[in-house]
Parts: sequence; structure tokens; C-alpha cells
Amino acid sequence: MLAIFLQTLNITAPVFAMLFLGVLFKRIDWINDNFIKTASALVFNACMPCLLFLGIYHADLHAALKPGLLVYFVVVTLVGFAIAWGMAIWRSPVEDRGVYTQGAFRGNNGVIGLALAGSMYGDYGISLGSILAGLVIVLYNSLSVVVLSIYSPNIKSDPFSILKNILVNPLIISVLVAVPITWFQVPLPNWALTSADYLAQMTLPLALICIGGTLSFAVLRTSGPLAISASSVKMLLLPLVGTFGAWLLGFRGAELGILFLYIGAPSASVGYVMVRASGGNYQLAAAIIVITTLAAAVTTNIGIFLLQWGGWI
Repeated sequence: MLAIFLQTLNITAPVFAMLFLGVLFKRIDWINDNFIKTASALVFNACMPCLLFLGIYHADLHAALKPGLLVYFVVVTLVGFAIAWGMAIWRSPVEDRGVYTQGAFRGNNGVIGLALAGSMYGDYGISLGSILAGLVIVLYNSLSVVVLSIYSPNIKSDPFSILKNILVNPLIISVLVAVPITWFQVPLPNWALTSADYLAQMTLPLALICIGGTLSFAVLRTSGPLAISASSVKMLLLPLVGTFGAWLLGFRGAELGILFLYIGAPSASVGYVMVRASGGNYQLAAAIIVITTLAAAVTTNIGIFLLQWGGWI
């Protein structure tokens, strides 16, 4: 049992260490808000698209493309969205329901989920995680725009605006470009792949440090009870429902492990940006991100430990 615990810690500790280094660096003024803003833009527009592209380009798509897993992930995401929205209607005031819903269902899979998948399953984790990340980006952006727009007049929710936001997303573009190139085995020059790899290697540490630098514990004082409620849905209820459903359907090994990591990822930092743009309660959004990120350091370790102990992953 101790060996399993240490193995679990070896998987998750590097990821959360980078997060808390971001907290430390911000506290001692090694990084500031301008750095975080610029670095986050670099990650979003260049580094992470390269990581996703290479993850798919170097993958065996016949092995990494799992139709059953992709369909299940779509279904469990929609179910999670419905549960989160229902809890928001029950637990939060009308003006905060969009913020509550997004915080409770939208996971940080592009960074933390992908980092954990790569740490746990290596290149296969990055390949399968990259394909899931492309799917995640479409689902999360679309559903978040819909629910936030219902409770805010500042976000356009017409189909054209939603489609435009999806198609201009650099992460989605990288996935859409990578899949046909990989499928038809189009060769690319080594210098281009090496250059892209340099950018890709910056992605996870830089993104994790930036997320850590944005964590503010002061916001917990104003949004405590409501943020705890949404965070409990995100980190406890949805991972239990989603992972148990996957187990019942026979998912095992890397597929079950990656599903758990993606469903149980903390709330996405980009949700804070969307809430501010919508004129919503950004303090609540920030508090949910803080609580779920801290909770993930515990729940992820416990979940992986139990799944390994049961021999399911």
C-alpha cells in the first residue's frame, strides 16, 4: 500500500509543486501580474497549440482515437453540466447561477489534466489527452458561453458567435490541423518539429506557474459558502459520478485513469476571464478556482491511490 501511495505521489507532486511555486514566486515578487498576463497569452497562443499538435502528430491515432471513450466523455460532460446547473438553481442567487455552473463543471484539462495524464502515462497520456483536450475546448467553451449569457447581457450567445469563438481558438485550430496531417502521415521537416518541441516543453511548467500566480486567498472571505458548494460539486460529486459510470461501463487502465484525471481536474482559470467579460461575480469565480486547485492536490492523490489499489488502472 505504501508503494502505491509513493507511486501516486510521484505522479501528482511535480504538477502541484509547479502550481505552488507560482504562488511563492508571486508572493516574493519574482513574477507579477504583467508577467502572468504575457506568459499566459504566450502559452495559449503558441506553446500549448504546439504541445497539442505534437501530441497528436507523434501519436498512433488508431490506438489513441477511442470512439467509445470520446462518446462517454461527451455524455458525462453534458450530465455534469446539467448537475452543476441544477445545483446552481438550488443553491445560488439568480445573478450568480452562471458563475456557479461554470465553476462547478468546467475543468482545467488543457493544463492540469493534460499534465497529469502525461505524468502518469507518458507519450500515450499526452496523445490521448490531446485528443480529449480538443474535444474539451469545444464543449466547455460552448456550454460556458450559453450558461453565462443566460444570466448576463454582455456575452453573445447566438450560434454564429459561439461557432466563431470556437473556430478562432488556437488550441482547436492546432487539433484540427494535426489530425489530418497525422492520419495521412504527412512528413514535416525536422527543424520545424524541433522548434515546435522547444515551445511545447515550455507549456506545462509555465502555465502551471501562471495559474499559481493568479491564486488569491483573499477572495475566499467574500465568497466562502457559495464557492465551497460549487467546489464540492466539481471535486467530489462529478468525479464520483463520472468515474463510477466509466467503471460500470468497463473502462480500465489508462482510459479509466485519464477519464478520472479529466473529470476530477480543478476549475479552469479561463473561467475567471469569461466571468469578468460577462460582468459577473468574478470574486466567486476566483474563489472556486482557488478552492478546487487546493482540493485537487488531495482528491487527485486519493482517487489515483484507490483506483490503483483496486487494480483498475
